[in-house]
Amino acid sequence: MACALVPFCTFQDLESARDFLCPHLRPGGKEGAGKASNWEEDGWGAWEESETQEPQEEEEESTAKTQANSWLQDCILSLSPTNDLMVIAREQKAVFFVPKWKHREKGKEEMQYAVGWSGSLNVEEGECVSSVLCIPLASQKRSSTGRPDWTCIVVGFTSGYVRFYTENGVLLLAQLLNEDPVLQLKCRTYEIPRHPGVTEQNEELSILYPAAVVTIDGFSLFQSLRACRNQVARAAASGNENVQPPPLAYKKWGLQDVDTIVDHVSVGIMTLSPFDQMKTASTIGGFNATIKNNPPAMSQYITVGSNPFTGFFYALEGSSQPLLSHVALAVASKLTSAFFHAASGWLGWKNKQEEEPVQKQKPKVEPATPLAVRFGIPDSRRHGERICLSPCNSLAAVTDDFGRVLLLDVTRGLSVRMWKGYRDAQVGWIQIVEDLHEREAEKMDSSPFGTPQGPSRVAQFLVIYAPRRGILEVWSTQQGPRVGAFNVGKHCRLLYPGYKIMGLNNITSQGWQPQTYQICLVDPVSGTVKTVHVPFHLALSDKKSERAKDMHLVKKLSALLKAKTLKPDLIEADVKELVLDIKYPATKKQALESILATDRLPLSSLTNITQTLMDSLKNQEVECIDEGLLQFCSNKLKLLHLHESVNRLNSLTIQSETVPSDNDLAKLLRLEEEEFARLQMLLENYKQQNMQPSVHFAEDKDGVLSVKTFLEYLDYEKDVINVKKLEENEYVALGSFFFWKCLHGESSTEEMCQMLESACFSPQLLLSLLLSVWLSKEKDILHRRQSVCCLHAALSLLSKMTVAMDESWDSQSVSPWWQQMRSACIQSENNGAALLSAHVGHSVTAQITDSIAEKKLSHITEGGDTDPWEALSLDTEYWKLLLKQLEDCLILQTLLNSKVSKKASYASSLQTEPLGRLSVKKLLEGGKGGIADSVAKWVFKQDLSLPLLRLGRKREESEIEEDMPQSFSSFLPEGEEDQPGLQTVLDLLCLAYQQFPCSLEMDVLHAHCCWEYVVQWNKDPEEARFLTRSIEHLRCIDNAHVQHGISLMMWNTFIVKRFSAATYLMDKVGKAPKDRLCRKDVGMSDAAMTSFLGSCSDLLQTLMEADVRSDEMQPPVLDTEDAWVSVEGQISLVELALEQKHIHYPLVQHQSVLCTLLYAIMKFSLKSVKPLSLFDSKGKNAFFKDLTSIQLLPSGDVDPALLSIRHQFLTKLVSAVAQAHSSSQKTKDSPEGSIAVSVKDRDWPTLALDLAQHLQVTEDVIRRHYVCELYNYGLDHLGEEAILQVHDKEVLASQLLVLTGQRLAYALLHTQTKEGMELLARLPPTLCTWLKAMDPQDLQNVDVPISTTAKLVDKVIEHLPENHGQYSVALNLIEAVDAMS
Repeated sequence: MACALVPFCTFQDLESARDFLCPHLRPGGKEGAGKASNWEEDGWGAWEESETQEPQEEEEESTAKTQANSWLQDCILSLSPTNDLMVIAREQKAVFFVPKWKHREKGKEEMQYAVGWSGSLNVEEGECVSSVLCIPLASQKRSSTGRPDWTCIVVGFTSGYVRFYTENGVLLLAQLLNEDPVLQLKCRTYEIPRHPGVTEQNEELSILYPAAVVTIDGFSLFQSLRACRNQVARAAASGNENVQPPPLAYKKWGLQDVDTIVDHVSVGIMTLSPFDQMKTASTIGGFNATIKNNPPAMSQYITVGSNPFTGFFYALEGSSQPLLSHVALAVASKLTSAFFHAASGWLGWKNKQEEEPVQKQKPKVEPATPLAVRFGIPDSRRHGERICLSPCNSLAAVTDDFGRVLLLDVTRGLSVRMWKGYRDAQVGWIQIVEDLHEREAEKMDSSPFGTPQGPSRVAQFLVIYAPRRGILEVWSTQQGPRVGAFNVGKHCRLLYPGYKIMGLNNITSQGWQPQTYQICLVDPVSGTVKTVHVPFHLALSDKKSERAKDMHLVKKLSALLKAKTLKPDLIEADVKELVLDIKYPATKKQALESILATDRLPLSSLTNITQTLMDSLKNQEVECIDEGLLQFCSNKLKLLHLHESVNRLNSLTIQSETVPSDNDLAKLLRLEEEEFARLQMLLENYKQQNMQPSVHFAEDKDGVLSVKTFLEYLDYEKDVINVKKLEENEYVALGSFFFWKCLHGESSTEEMCQMLESACFSPQLLLSLLLSVWLSKEKDILHRRQSVCCLHAALSLLSKMTVAMDESWDSQSVSPWWQQMRSACIQSENNGAALLSAHVGHSVTAQITDSIAEKKLSHITEGGDTDPWEALSLDTEYWKLLLKQLEDCLILQTLLNSKVSKKASYASSLQTEPLGRLSVKKLLEGGKGGIADSVAKWVFKQDLSLPLLRLGRKREESEIEEDMPQSFSSFLPEGEEDQPGLQTVLDLLCLAYQQFPCSLEMDVLHAHCCWEYVVQWNKDPEEARFLTRSIEHLRCIDNAHVQHGISLMMWNTFIVKRFSAATYLMDKVGKAPKDRLCRKDVGMSDAAMTSFLGSCSDLLQTLMEADVRSDEMQPPVLDTEDAWVSVEGQISLVELALEQKHIHYPLVQHQSVLCTLLYAIMKFSLKSVKPLSLFDSKGKNAFFKDLTSIQLLPSGDVDPALLSIRHQFLTKLVSAVAQAHSSSQKTKDSPEGSIAVSVKDRDWPTLALDLAQHLQVTEDVIRRHYVCELYNYGLDHLGEEAILQVHDKEVLASQLLVLTGQRLAYALLHTQTKEGMELLARLPPTLCTWLKAMDPQDLQNVDVPISTTAKLVDKVIEHLPENHGQYSVALNLIEAVDAMS
């Protein structure tokens, strides 16, 4: 509760403003440049000289640093009191700052000043800014009455002009009221009078000149500024509307009998008391002077300067008529700016050409009304520098050139106080209104009228900033002490506007008021703006203020509690004494809260202190006792006693019981042997898969809670203990404090429950705490079998409490008590603990139901023999349903926790993210596909192979395990090992399939896996294997309707957008694009894009196949397990798939052709191919459209030019396929060779023929070209197979004949061996000529054995008819080949 200096804003970029306003201080200024050049010229020798120059340089550096920091002292600053604008001006330039909210770390926001406008303000040559004010103007809108609408910047210049600007630097008005320089601008805004006797003050703007003061009426100024602003807005919009704003009313006083004036304040209108009126009249008029009955109203002005040091002026109201300044507006066209020019002195800005003639003719300046100084404080040697009026106009602070600050009593004209040693001081005021809620109501019979507190009191504090000492002080006035001091640095500026919002009146100012800053400190070094907060009680003198004394005692108490060495006995006595000395009940309560919040005092001391305070309160007179404080003490004392009792019980360790046998536990839980064995098996599996190591600290003991924390967590209200809103871990800590030892069997559950019941805990709250501990401490509980017995005992005891079970509860209605427990189990993510607690709950419910039924039955059949039986109730049925759900959830969670060990291989970061834990609630809210979805996420994280998923299903169906180990190796994908681990996963998978026959049906699971993989691929398209795996899962879906829907959803949601981007990119580039372009346009690398296009092709193929198959089968019937019928949430993926419309088959086929083309271009890096150029306009328009829509597709004859382009592309493709075959052959022979393009992924020759068929190119031409290319690359064995499919073998034979000739020409003519030359000489001349005409350069592989070529010649002879023109050449070739071989 002391003074505080609070930062409320920072500057975003104050350095740029400094560089703009003070160019000479820029780091790269003239001096910097000079130094740099000297350094270059001096060379190495300069280093030796530098030793002698060091002190001088250091001095220069420190001076430069001081200048850089103290630049703000040379500027003129003004801050709007509503903090929506700050202006810093120097000479001709100004910068306007506006506040903006900026996000900081941890989600916090802070306000920053950003530059809103900067520029030069001078209009006339040589004029400089001498004073600035930022005045917020009130809004006239009904919805925002009393709030600021916009801020006007008033600037005074050395030329005598006063100009008014908007926040964007647009000039509204300019006024020349006096030809001397403007010294100071001051403003006064409307304030509601505090007392009925105080005169209501008018708003005004006062302008001080060296020998005159001008006051402009606030209402007149407000209307003119609004009109001018509207006019400028209209001129900017349309440019030719002309409106006459109202004239300005102002008064001008010539101040006489004063040597120099440097500052002034306008105190406002005042009326003299009758005595002062008589005194003044007799002083002026002598003995016979007469006075009027009504004292005259006067405006008071105070100036500071020299001779007199302070001058008091009084202007009688009505002694001078207000002058009217008519504002003439002329608005140019849209191209020229809005400007003002005036009959009586208003001047606007214009274009440079128009400015000249106007500048020469100065406006007419009205003469001033003389006003003599009434009296002053004469002090010939003292010169005043600044005067600052207090907010209630009764005091003023004056600074002088002797380093003094004087406090003036404005009404009496006296200096009432002086402070020494404040050279260059800056001063301001803070007015604080007392908060009536703080003042304690006196104990009296208060009447129903009015408030017993009385009116609010007001305190005024003087703030003095001494820049020479870098200290900011706050003083209580008039004669009060210093109440605050802060070290703030020597380069700050203290800003005190002294006004609020202009344009308010006694009605509008009573509404909502925005926060206004009375005073603030600008620190240019740290770039922050701070304000001073002063609590009201600091104005009260210490002798009279009980509150100040109380606050002092509270401070003393907090210091005592923080002392390094604590002796509990001594400190307890001191604390008691301090608490009893405090007078105010509210402060007493604050002190007690701080004592109870310390963790340094023992429990006994806290109890004693609280008890002492309570006793002292009870000993007071009845009417003086503060009921609230008494109740507070009583409540805290009860909580302290409770903590003590719980601690005592927990410390009494009882002998733990023996570990119960399986049979005992089964009986306790009312389970058959098989059921209990299954429960054990499930929990054992869960334990094994859930054993993740976790860190425990020694000091984090369960069941221990400090007094401080205990009191923070609990609340006592109306004789009932409530728990405050706590974090989950805090709630568990509180529950552990009560029940942890009980659940371990280390303390008596019965005693604990009795004690908590007597302490006014509700059974529902205790049940909630008990379950929170049980469900959160799962690991410990699953390892301690006796915990189940302890929980059973605790639950039975709580259920027997008086208000636990509703008296009216019968077996046919649902008990809220058990419903509370079930909802806790449903929400818990610790499924093992939840399942056990549900079994215990079910057992206790059955026990209570039986006992109630027995009582009823004993009334009916007294003494009759009855067979053992179990009573049915609605709650029991709900428990059975919950047990089934929890068991399912446990099995699923166990599966999701299991891991398939793999060899260390690359895993995506997406696969390493942990899976969220399951709860029954999550599964019930996750929609019908929630179970399959969670398993699909697990499959993705483990990257489980498809055969393994199928294997689990087969095992579950057949349940034959003899040949399992043999089948492992065949089903295991490469990279997976660890058979025992795999065996466990398979067992868990089978169990899950058995438990969820509908939710994990194979088609449903594959659909979800497919979707999960494609979703993850979409997050990181670089992981092409995810999309490939997604398509694999898609192909495994048996039902064509589901397969069709999922394929279509995948295409529309994830594929088509990227696919179209890839198409347009490849069409733009005209070849397989480089990696950088792929990343930029499609968002993946070139390798990933190739794989992506292949997957797209597979997807469309699957979609078409599914569409055909769907006609032959029925849609699947989607069932849900009985326990999960009540599932709610989003529609399942499979249901969504079945809702999809049927595709338009030809359109998908058309899209598929493009897809295959793109894949081929990327895979074989084909050049000079624009894929879209292979289609006509209809074909291009049909791409990327909705696959279920009917589109206009190409039909009929194809343009020959288009056919030629298609033929060209297909021959390129076939050549590339042959080349790829050749490369892969070479790689086999020499593995260290370059990486070959794999052609194993699909049958490319058949694919090329399919493309030819769709693109209407003759297929046989492509087949022949493929055969020729295979022979060209020396792949004769593949060529022989391919020949079988060619129809026109004659043409093919003639083509192959040329190829044979090329091979022989190379062998005979290019190698030029001796044997070759001899053979050539023996050949027939026609053959020689024919061979010489061949060009072997076209051959891709010349190293073909001659025996292989001989087979080729045989093929040619076989398919060439005898009447063929080349048949004789072929016969000659046989001889030549034979001779060569």
